Amino acid sequence: MTVDRSADAGTGNSVDIDTDPLHAGVSSSASAQPGSTRTTDAPALEFRPGRWIANWNAENKEQWESAGRAIARRNLNWSIFAEFLGFVVWQLWSIVVVQLPSAGFTFTTSEIFWLISMPSLVGATLRIPYTFMVPRFGGRNWTIVSALLLLIPAIGLGLCVSNPETPFGVMLFVAALAGFGGGNFASSMANITFFYPAREKGWALGLNAAGGNMGAAVAQLAVPIVITLLAVGSVNLPMAGWMWVPFILIAAFGAWKYMDNLTSAKGDVAGSVAALKEPHLWIMALLYIGTFGSFIGFAGVFPKLIKDYFPEFSSIGVGTVALSLAFLGPLVGSLARPYGGRMADRMGGARMTVAAFTSMAVITLTMIWTLPLKNFWLFLVLFLMLFTASGFGNGATYRMIPIIFATNSRAARNGANSVATQRLASSALGLISAIGAYGGFVIPQVLNASNTASGSYTPAFYGFVGAYVLMLVVCWFCYIRNANRNAMGHV
Repeated sequence: MTVDRSADAGTGNSVDIDTDPLHAGVSSSASAQPGSTRTTDAPALEFRPGRWIANWNAENKEQWESAGRAIARRNLNWSIFAEFLGFVVWQLWSIVVVQLPSAGFTFTTSEIFWLISMPSLVGATLRIPYTFMVPRFGGRNWTIVSALLLLIPAIGLGLCVSNPETPFGVMLFVAALAGFGGGNFASSMANITFFYPAREKGWALGLNAAGGNMGAAVAQLAVPIVITLLAVGSVNLPMAGWMWVPFILIAAFGAWKYMDNLTSAKGDVAGSVAALKEPHLWIMALLYIGTFGSFIGFAGVFPKLIKDYFPEFSSIGVGTVALSLAFLGPLVGSLARPYGGRMADRMGGARMTVAAFTSMAVITLTMIWTLPLKNFWLFLVLFLMLFTASGFGNGATYRMIPIIFATNSRAARNGANSVATQRLASSALGLISAIGAYGGFVIPQVLNASNTASGSYTPAFYGFVGAYVLMLVVCWFCYIRNANRNAMGHV
């Protein structure tokens, strides 16, 4: 499995958007045109039918500066747009479910939580096979397919919410299809990592990840406004799905017209199997569930929590404003992620992760203890702080993984070279990102179980506090207390 090795870094050199010579009859300086001068022994770029590019080598500076940079940036731009829409579709149900009563639906609280959590369950599972689609079919080809697949859950949502008599089973099935959007992250990151040299990979993948994550925030901002402004009666709920169809078609067309496939993109199944045998993979997966899992899980339930804790926001105008503010949660969490990676470079990823879990536990406790005040703005600020802390932890945790696998994996202790440990780290990042996404399923279901058993979400939040404390202890014990003892250094 080949995925992002430093997606949270968020630092690097900026790149310019130039007009690249691909398919315009102009080749790079490394091409073998008559009369051209080649200053390296690298094979020339070869442009084949179906927008396949052979002999791609981003580490070759001549090829990169003459043609590669512009090609890579063009592919990155359309990858970001397609992944952004993937996150939009993935998170649509988080905002739609709170409007179902206004549209005439009478689902129970438990059924509502299943509609929220099912896209995350499917999306997390799809991340693993999606990673292997790029080597199998080509990055451009799979981006077209994965973008068009988003039409199914978007149109399905628009159809099923238009009729209050739609059975819950049908609604749950359509919500599950939104998981297509969650899988897009893995294939998009896997594709872009092939285009960029190591010195710019962190920056490119950071842009790709941040651009995708922003889709969750934009969906939660735009949907309440659109379905209210175009309301026929209370809300025009089908527009929550239909409004994204033109953008999805644009993304698919853009991928078909402007993106490329690389013959050099190869999968790494052996690396994934080897990574599964590493104990550190499972330790870091636990920590990633606490960071990214909290981010995506709370992003899904935040609108419903606002609706349930502050039912006085019942009028369309006030309620729309309050629910639209839910977008701030995934927004600040997304923006905090690269800064978490940057601070981890300075402080050490383990220390930063422990600090993030400590903050998340304290903030959650404060939120629980201040709920009796019934102060919406205090609730909002505390939750935004929780999202921010999870974003910092997300970046820091991801930053730890390559260092751990380079210094203290079984392969490293057995004398494996840097290439082998990098393959392990790359594979581990893909698997850990998939496991962490299951937090989007776990958090809504824990809240649902708490509400069913006690009529309150408070026990669930105390459970989250306990989980954060456990995770910070695990992180401290494994990667700080034992750092000098196992000669790993501070990760």
